[in-house]
Amino acid sequence: MSTPVPAAAPAAPHALDGLAAHLRDVRLPLPLEGAEQGRRDVSAALTQLADHIAPRLASLDAPLLVVVGGSTGAGKSTIVNALVGRPVTRAGAIRPTTRQPILLHHPDDAAWFAGSRILPGMARVQAQVVADPEGAVRERDRKRAGADPMRSPDPMPAEGDVAATSLVLLADPAIPRGLALLDAPDIDSVSSGNRELARQLLRAADLWLFVTTANRYADAVPWEVLRSAAARDVTVAVVMNRIPPRAGVAEELAADLRKLLDRDHLDAARLFLIEESEIDEAGMLAPEKVAEIAAFYRELAEDAQGRGSIARRTLAGAVGSLAVSARAIAGHVDDQEDEIARLQSEADAAFADARERIDAVLGDGSLLRGEVLARWQDVVGTGDFFRGVETAFGRVRDRVASALKGEPAPAIAAETALESGLVHVVIDETARAAERTDTAWRGTASGRMLLDGTDLSRVPEEYREEVASAVRAWQGDVLDLVRKEGADRRTKARVMSLGVNAVGVAVMVVVFASTAFIPTGLEVGAGATTAVVGQKLLETIFGDEAVRRLARTARVALSDRLDRLVAQRAEPFRSRLDVLASSTTSAELEEDAAGLDALAASIRAGEALEVPAVAGEAAVDEAGAPADVVADADEPAPRPVDPWSIEARPADREDTSSERGELA
Repeated sequence: MSTPVPAAAPAAPHALDGLAAHLRDVRLPLPLEGAEQGRRDVSAALTQLADHIAPRLASLDAPLLVVVGGSTGAGKSTIVNALVGRPVTRAGAIRPTTRQPILLHHPDDAAWFAGSRILPGMARVQAQVVADPEGAVRERDRKRAGADPMRSPDPMPAEGDVAATSLVLLADPAIPRGLALLDAPDIDSVSSGNRELARQLLRAADLWLFVTTANRYADAVPWEVLRSAAARDVTVAVVMNRIPPRAGVAEELAADLRKLLDRDHLDAARLFLIEESEIDEAGMLAPEKVAEIAAFYRELAEDAQGRGSIARRTLAGAVGSLAVSARAIAGHVDDQEDEIARLQSEADAAFADARERIDAVLGDGSLLRGEVLARWQDVVGTGDFFRGVETAFGRVRDRVASALKGEPAPAIAAETALESGLVHVVIDETARAAERTDTAWRGTASGRMLLDGTDLSRVPEEYREEVASAVRAWQGDVLDLVRKEGADRRTKARVMSLGVNAVGVAVMVVVFASTAFIPTGLEVGAGATTAVVGQKLLETIFGDEAVRRLARTARVALSDRLDRLVAQRAEPFRSRLDVLASSTTSAELEEDAAGLDALAASIRAGEALEVPAVAGEAAVDEAGAPADVVADADEPAPRPVDPWSIEARPADREDTSSERGELA
C-alpha cells in the first residue's frame, strides 16, 4: 500500500523563516571580484534550502536519499543496475550516459517523491521497467500536472550546456523501504549543465555513494567535490571500481585512497572495492561484485536509528554549511554596497562642487558685468549717478520713473540679461560636474557597466529649457515679493511710480552681489557699485530692514531652485545607482547565519526540532515552475505541495521486513 503524504504542520518560529526571502532579495550586479561566485552561492543556497534542508528538517523519518555520483566512466549506472538486479539506468561508452537523473524507490515510498517535497525545481516523469533492446528503463507515465497527458516528456538533452529539467521516478520492489537511490550525472561531464545538476543532486543527498576508479581516484575534480562533502559533514560511502585483478593491488590502492580521505578529513562511512570484470550481454555485473554494497544498504534499510543518525548528521552539516554561505554572501553584499557608495560619492562630490561654484559666481558680482551691467545702467542711469554721487537718490528715482513711462523695455531687457547669464552659469557648471563624474566612472569596470556606452556628460536639450524656465519662475517669485512688500498705500505708490519690473530687477541685482545672502556695503568692482545703486534705490522705497528681508527671501528661493536644478542634472547618474541596491542587508544575513549555527547545533545534539514554514517560491529552472506528478491511475493523486512549505512528520508506520524488497 502507498504511504500517504504527511499533512502540513502549523508554522513555528525558526531560523529558516525569512532566510529564503533574504537570499532572493540579494542583488550582486556590479562586476566586482568574487561577485560571480557570490551569485552562484546565492543560487546554490536557495536550491539546497528547497531540495534538502527544508524537506529533511520537516521529515527526519522520510526515506534516506542516496545519491550515486562520480566521474565520467566510473561505472555509476552499472553499479546501480547491479544493485537493483536488472538494467534500469543507461550504461555504455557514449558520454554522458546519465542524462536524465533516475530516482529508484520502493513502491510504498512513492508519495515521498511524487510531489515536490524534494527537488521541487524538477518535473516528475513516472517510469517502469520494460523489455528494452538497450537494457534501460523506458518512460511509461507521461502524465504530468499542468501538461498535455498525450505529449511526450522532455527528450534527453544532447551534450551541451542544458541540463535535464525532469526527474525520472521508478518504483521497484528491489529497493528497500526507507531508502532511495538517485543516479546522478557525471560531476565532470562534458555538459556544463549536467555538471551543475550533479552538484545540485549531491547537495540534496542524505548519503553519497561516490564512485571512482583505480586510475582516476586522485583526479582533481572528484576531490573538489569530496572536499565540499567534508565541509558540509556529509556522510559518504566511496566505491573504487575497476581495480586490476592482481594480487595486492586492491589493498595498496585502498590504503592510498584512505590516506587521501584522511588528509581531507573525510570520514568515509564505508570504502568498497570492485575489481575489473566482464559484464554480461545485458551490460550487468555479476551480483557478487556488488554484494558488499548491497549488504550495507540492506543493513541500513533495516536500521531506522542508523538512518536517522545519517539524516541528522548530513542535515546538521548542510545547515552549518548554509551558515557559512550566508556569511560569505553577506561579505559580497558589503562589497557591492561599498562600491555603490564609492560611485555615489564621486557623483555627489562633482555636483556639490558645481553647486558651490554657482554660488561663488552669484556672490562675487561677476554676473553683473557685461550685458547685465549695460542693461541695468539703461534702467537707472548709473552714469549720471557716478557724475554726481552727492545727488539725492530721489533724482535717480525720478529718472527711472521718467524712463519707464516712455520706454518700459530697459527693465525687461535687464531681466532677460540676468536670466541669460544665470542660465549660462548653471549649464556650464553642471556640465563640468557631469563630465567629471562620467570620466571617473569610466575608470572602473563597475562604472563602465553602469554607463553602458551612454554619454551622460552631454547636456540634454530639454535641460537647457528647464533651467531657463526655473530662472524665469524665480524672477516671477521676486516680482511677487515686491508686490507683497509694497502692499501698503504709500509704498505701493512708490513701486508703481517706478514699475514693478524695475524694482524687481533691483532686488535681483542686490541678490547677485551679496556674498553673505544680505547686502553688506561697498565692494570693489562694477558689480558691487551697481548693487549699491540698487540697494539705495530699494531702501528709498521700502526702508533698510525691508530691503534685507527681500534680499534674504529672494536668495533662499533662488538657492532652492538651483539645488533642484543641480540635483536634476545629477539624476541620470544617481538613478543608475538606485536600482542596484539590495533590499537584503549584510546584517540580516549575519543574523540568519547565527540562527543557522544554533539550528545546526540543536540538530547535532538530537534536540526536538520545531517545524518552520518558509515563505516564497522554490528555486526553479528558467523554463518555469515545475508541475507535480499525477500518480498511477489506480491511486489518488498526491496533493500538491508548496515547494517551500515544510511538511509535518507522518505518523509512525509499520515497517516489517516482509514488506521490504531486497537488493541484489
